[in-house]
Amino acid sequence: MAPDRFQEQFDQIQDAMGDDVVLAAGFEGTERMFLYQKGYVLARAEDADEVASVVRDAFVRDRGDDYQAENVRVERDDNPGGVFRIRVGEPDRRERSGDKDVSDALRAVEGLERDNSRRMVSRNHIVSIAVNCCPGDEPVPVPRHMPPNPSVAEFSGEPDVPVSVLVVDTGLVENYRSHPWMHRVEGYGKEVEFDREGILKQYVGHGTFIAGLVGVVAPGADITVHGTLVNAGAICEKDLGDKLLGGMPKTGRWPDIISLSAGTASTCEQTLMGLEGFMDALKAHTETLLVAAAGNNGNDIRFWPAAYADHPDYAGVVVSVGALRKDGEDRACFSNHGPWVTTYAPGERLVNAFTAVDPTPAAYDYQHSTFSECRYDQEYDCTCQFPPHRGELTENKKSSSSPSSPAALPERVMFDGLAEWSGTSFSTPLVVGMIADYMMRNKGTCSRDAVRKLLDETSVGIQRVPGPVLIPPTWTPASVRSVPATR
Repeated sequence: MAPDRFQEQFDQIQDAMGDDVVLAAGFEGTERMFLYQKGYVLARAEDADEVASVVRDAFVRDRGDDYQAENVRVERDDNPGGVFRIRVGEPDRRERSGDKDVSDALRAVEGLERDNSRRMVSRNHIVSIAVNCCPGDEPVPVPRHMPPNPSVAEFSGEPDVPVSVLVVDTGLVENYRSHPWMHRVEGYGKEVEFDREGILKQYVGHGTFIAGLVGVVAPGADITVHGTLVNAGAICEKDLGDKLLGGMPKTGRWPDIISLSAGTASTCEQTLMGLEGFMDALKAHTETLLVAAAGNNGNDIRFWPAAYADHPDYAGVVVSVGALRKDGEDRACFSNHGPWVTTYAPGERLVNAFTAVDPTPAAYDYQHSTFSECRYDQEYDCTCQFPPHRGELTENKKSSSSPSSPAALPERVMFDGLAEWSGTSFSTPLVVGMIADYMMRNKGTCSRDAVRKLLDETSVGIQRVPGPVLIPPTWTPASVRSVPATR
């Protein structure tokens, strides 16, 4: 039985979120593509009362007089992003394939939306680094004496014009500055690195790895990591929009570049209502560029917020980044793609900081088993298959479906500072670093102009990659081995 990454990560995110947010799976056609919050929909502040009234009336009409109309209510919490949650039902943990209350609420508002010629209600999608195997694989230990890849670019002294990079991610591990290329990194919201048994938790080190990649490509950049994605790398879209907007300076400049290696597919590929306030503010702050990961679902379905890159209202405001495989000659098997992806950068088996360099190595148990062949039907030694290992979540699923077969023990590895990791999560900070480096070498160039000039100067012509690629000069490609087809 092949691993079911979506279900495994569903369980892990649900456990991390606890009782506060109950999850359901949303579909694109017949395929599970995104997670959302059960029992709640979103509406803009100016629409919330009218939406709630329409849903309430529809539920009373369709469900009978004994239905408690007060079950539908607007939750008027803080909303810097201009969006409220509307509770439409009691979340039920037992049913995971969908949520009838949310579906009925969306359907009830369809007539109101037609009358007003605009969308007025939305699911509260879960934005995550994890769903459908994002990152593209789990980290692999690397000896501490190996250099990072990309290696540290040359840069001496202090930049004349500092470039500020904000990484919105999982936070930083303790003593991250034991890696010398991270001396210009600051952080808010350190990670809880270990579980009660002293084993590294899944996705710990994600924000550290990303900050390290920016640091090696742009050693003169000022990097701040904000630990926003604390629950297995996941957050509701409304909460993300509020945190992004609430965390920005009320006066003065925003950061030059925001790096975000998380996202989600959405209902009917719609934009994320919970991010509207932030996106509109970002558009107005012309000195700031959002660089976002295109996602690791191996398809062309729009992945937000990266897909804002080709939205006509946000031209030049967002750059979306797909992943190249380890030789740089083709798209990585897991990388999302399509006309909404701005550029591609190396994204397979990059090497950077994962844990602190410490005399005591840190143990990690793999969570997901590798596949016997590429799940995206490519025939090279991709991260789906190599390096092969057994994972705890996968093996537990196998044993629960076949009780007579005991679960195989997960494979444990030891980390001594560095990791090799893959995903569009990590292509993204390479592009961030290249933009920041260009700005420092071309004084007075803003981030939006810098990326436009970088892309204009880049040649095109890599197989299956329809747009420009950005490759750091210190990145070292690796050979790709062809794997015989077994189908």
